[in-house]
Amino acid sequence: MQTRVRKVAHVLERLGLAMAGAASGLFVAALVGTSYAVLTSQAFLLLMMTGGAVGFYLGIDTPPPGAANGPAKDGAWVGKIDAPELLSAVGTFLAAFSAFACVGVIVLRHDPHLAWTSMIMAGWVIGITMQIVAGTIARLRR
Repeated sequence: MQTRVRKVAHVLERLGLAMAGAASGLFVAALVGTSYAVLTSQAFLLLMMTGGAVGFYLGIDTPPPGAANGPAKDGAWVGKIDAPELLSAVGTFLAAFSAFACVGVIVLRHDPHLAWTSMIMAGWVIGITMQIVAGTIARLRR
């Protein structure tokens, strides 16, 4: 019974992260769409929301090395960099910071220079890509 409740709680947590990623993607798409007329379509909004949902779903809660087989023997991971964990951390920071900047610009009704909007978009895309790669690597090594 306990494991079933834990599994349901874990799925709910991951779905909540996916919804937060989708909402973040919506904010980034809204800001970028105001600067680039080509990117004002519903398809672009959906693409950004899907990318955010997948990135936050896969990349925030990555399993540690050896999670399926128990702890590593003889301290095999002591002092080594866990690439998926690093990718996940940096990607989450970039994506969250980009979304935070977008919300600030939208709420404060600023009109940022095109270069700033491009940097925000690049930070978002690089961040969610890093999250997706981190989550994929972490799940493949299990």
